Amino acid sequence: MTSHRLPDAVLRPLSDAAAFDSTVQRLSAVIRLGVFVHGEQLPPERELAVRLGVSRVNLREAIAALRESGMVQTRRGRGGGTTITYDGNPVRPLTPAEPDGHRALIVDALNFRRVVEPGAAYLAAGTELAGDQRDWLAGFEDQVRAAGNGSAHRIADSRLHLAIAALSGSPMLIEAVVRVQSSLDDVLGRLPLLPEHVEQSHQAHRAVVAAILDGDPPAARTEMERQCDATSELVRALLA
Repeated sequence: MTSHRLPDAVLRPLSDAAAFDSTVQRLSAVIRLGVFVHGEQLPPERELAVRLGVSRVNLREAIAALRESGMVQTRRGRGGGTTITYDGNPVRPLTPAEPDGHRALIVDALNFRRVVEPGAAYLAAGTELAGDQRDWLAGFEDQVRAAGNGSAHRIADSRLHLAIAALSGSPMLIEAVVRVQSSLDDVLGRLPLLPEHVEQSHQAHRAVVAAILDGDPPAARTEMERQCDATSELVRALLA
C-alpha cells in the first residue's frame, strides 16, 4: 500500500456531479486536507474526471478556479500537469469574536465529528489489516509526530484521520470524515499548538492507532471519542 491509497479512497463520484461548485469544493478539500501535498501532481485530467464522475470540461473549470485561488499551478505540454502549490493557511488565533452563525456551524461540525470519526475507528479496528496496511497507518502517525507546528501539523493530522477512515472500508464513512474534516479545517488549524497540546495530541493518536492495530474496535472507538471530546472542549473554550 502506498500514499496513493488516500486518493483512491477519497476521490469518488460526486452525488451532484454536474455542479461546478461541488467539484471545486471536493478538489479544494482534498488539497487542504493533504490528500495531495505541496509539490505533488493531481492525477491526469481524464483519470480525475472519471474518479469524480464529472465531465472534463467541468473539471477544467474547477481546476482553473483553484489556480485563481493559488492552490495549484498548471503546466501544459509534454511532462506537464497540475501541481499543488497550497502549503497551508496562515494561522490566526481562534477567538470569541467569531460570528454567531459561524460559531453554530463549528459546534454542529464538532458534534458531527463526535459521531462519525469514532465509528470509522471502530470499523478500522474490526478489519483484518495486511502488513502493508498496518505499516501505512503507523507511517501516518509518524508523519504527525515529525510535522512540528503550524500548517504542516494540521495537514499531517488530517491525513492520519483520513487514513483511519479509509481503513474502515465504508465509502459513506469516508465521505462523512472528509466532510467533517473539511468543515473544521480552518478551525482546527487555528488551535494553539502549545507543547502540552501537541503532546496530548500525539498520545491520543498513539492510543487510537494502537487500538486499531490490536484489532480492538471498542477501544478504538473510545480513544477516538476521547480525542474528539478533548478537541471539542478546547475549541468551545476558545469560543467562549
